[in-house]
Amino acid sequence: MKLVGLIKIRKSKKLTQLKVAMDLSISREALSLYENGKRNPDIQMLLTFSKYFNVSIDYLITGENFKSK
Repeated sequence: MKLVGLIKIRKSKKLTQLKVAMDLSISREALSLYENGKRNPDIQMLLTFSKYFNVSIDYLITGENFKSK
């Protein structure tokens, strides 16, 4: 699953993959794989991204905030 929101929020904050990866103690390659849907993050990694960027997990996945019906 491609994390559309992860790419969107990282770019909107003008952060490089390397900066985010270093801040979160993961490799830049791992971050790239998550962003491009070639590796799926576990729930702990999604929570880490969510806290780091101060966005919901829904946003990280879809690039949109959760909308109730």
